[in-house]
Amino acid sequence: MTYYDLSVKEFVEKLGSGDPTPGGGGSSALNAALGIALTKMVTEFTVGKKRYAEHNELNERVLKEAEDLMNKFLQGIEDDRQAFDEVGKVYAMPRGTEEEKEARRVAMQEATLVALKPPFDLMELCVEALKVTEEIVGKSNPNVASDVGVAAVQLKGALQSSWVSVVVNLGILKDEDLKAQYQERGEALLAEGSEIAERVYEAIIEQVK
Repeated sequence: MTYYDLSVKEFVEKLGSGDPTPGGGGSSALNAALGIALTKMVTEFTVGKKRYAEHNELNERVLKEAEDLMNKFLQGIEDDRQAFDEVGKVYAMPRGTEEEKEARRVAMQEATLVALKPPFDLMELCVEALKVTEEIVGKSNPNVASDVGVAAVQLKGALQSSWVSVVVNLGILKDEDLKAQYQERGEALLAEGSEIAERVYEAIIEQVK
């Protein structure tokens, strides 16, 4: 059974157990899924309502995009699990001889690249989700406007926590050129997403006062 098929209670208990997964990566992906699910919910309360007819086409599009992103975030929980399993295999490798140590070092670098992908992909998706969420600010059912703000906060949290996972793995990576590329792109995503999230948050706070 995949982690995203567990009940909320089962997932939380698994998260708080002594098992290595799910951990921070899976938690980040779930947080992102919850955030964009709220965006989708707001569009569901907007589409087809005469009062918001002028924004119907926009909300129909955002609804579909949000659903697609939600499914990608849920898959991200499993992607993180599989990546961690690869790292776990490396830790189990023998290191008694110099040859074994070298093989382990090489395998660790390969596993680190695998482990980098899920949180980095999640960062890119979080920024995309924040952009989608911002589109419906002031153009959706005002009765659920607060949920747009909550969506932005959750997506920003997922973005930041994913960056933590990226940074941890960059500390292991020996390829300095590749590390610099990840660092530069990651910092740009973090800045862009945080700025969007703050705009949405402030706009919603003003709207619901």
